[in-house]
Order: sequence, then structure tokens, then C-alpha cells
Amino acid sequence: MIASEPIGRTATPDEVAATVIWLCSDEASFITGHALAVDGGQSA
Repeated sequence: MIASEPIGRTATPDEVAATVIWLCSDEASFITGHALAVDGGQSA
């Protein structure tokens, strides 16, 4: 599984959580209706 990851590793729970926290913050207040892939480049 890891060999198929473009960046050579899987995400840590903290990396995914940081994205969720950012999306819930005021810094992301202009983002609406978007599916943000947190996949290490897998969908690129």
C-alpha cells in the first residue's frame, strides 16, 4: 500500500486532523462546497 503512495508514506492522524481543524477555522471561511482530498497526491 505504501509503495503506491506518491509521497512514499501514508498520512498520520495529526495531518488529517490539522486539515479538518483548518477547514473549521476562520482562515477557511471563504471555502464553501468543496471536497478537499487529503490523500498525499494519490488523486493527482
